[in-house]
Amino acid sequence: MAHILLIEPDRVLAKLYHHAIVGRGHSVVPCASAQAAVLSADQQTPDLVVLELQLIEHSGIEFLYEFRSYGEWQDIPVIAHTQVPISEFAANWQLFKQELGIAAYLYKPTTSLRQLLANIDERITVAAA
Repeated sequence: MAHILLIEPDRVLAKLYHHAIVGRGHSVVPCASAQAAVLSADQQTPDLVVLELQLIEHSGIEFLYEFRSYGEWQDIPVIAHTQVPISEFAANWQLFKQELGIAAYLYKPTTSLRQLLANIDERITVAAA
């Protein structure tokens, strides 16, 4: 069982993802904002982060810069599961991947719930190895 930090501002999606991930046997802490996510991670270090990049107040990128500034969180895999197309970051993708540790980039409009769950399972397996 893994502890997953789910950063999703949409309440309906957060509830759907939470239910599906818990159904896979993992614990999940849903957060709607970057600030709430940092506070949650400080209380219990996650094994994996699932992150929407479009957040209220601070962007997901700003969250990642702050999250990665803590030494104990630098190796935690992050799945960007977002409404933002990867083409928005084409010029900077390698920087984001290397510096911010984005393990996977899933575009919500083309990613099924089954694909998200499979990607979560894959990242947890890789991290545990």
